[in-house]
Amino acid sequence: MNIWLLGLLVFLARIVDVSVGTLRTISIVQGRTKIAFFLAFIETSVWLSVLSAVLPKVMESPLLGFFYAFGFASGNVVGILVEKRLAMGYINFRVITTKFAKEITNSLREKGFAVTNFEGEGKDGKVTEIYVATDRKNLSILVKIVKEIEPDAFYIAEQAGIISKIRRPTMVPATGWRAVQKKK
Repeated sequence: MNIWLLGLLVFLARIVDVSVGTLRTISIVQGRTKIAFFLAFIETSVWLSVLSAVLPKVMESPLLGFFYAFGFASGNVVGILVEKRLAMGYINFRVITTKFAKEITNSLREKGFAVTNFEGEGKDGKVTEIYVATDRKNLSILVKIVKEIEPDAFYIAEQAGIISKIRRPTMVPATGWRAVQKKK
């Protein structure tokens, strides 16, 4: 087989196995054992195939080592981008405001989010903390709603570990494959 073609195959296969490994690691951190199990099987199968193709030939063609390493590095980036797209897990989303608490809260509730408010004291006086626990894939919707009302709002999104009960928004428009399914 042509060394460039083999190198390209090694590069692409490494992207696949490292991307799957990235998703597996995130699944482990989030406690998704079944998904992690299947991803580990895929990752190891691809990795063994690539390693068995590269190892015997790398001494005679060091260029394969470059393709192997470049595929590994690229796979990390691809894995992170894929995971961001999937947005697995849950977040705690908090907004701290001095002026528009009622408007933000009402708007979030109109979109179906479960919202809790806390009164507090900031450096410059009274503040309201608006708290939402939801699926991570809703983050861009939350930020958009808040910025429409208060463009300079202070907000923070934190990864949530275990949530006892999540109330999913009822008014969030379907996106991606969910949107295709809804059109039928």
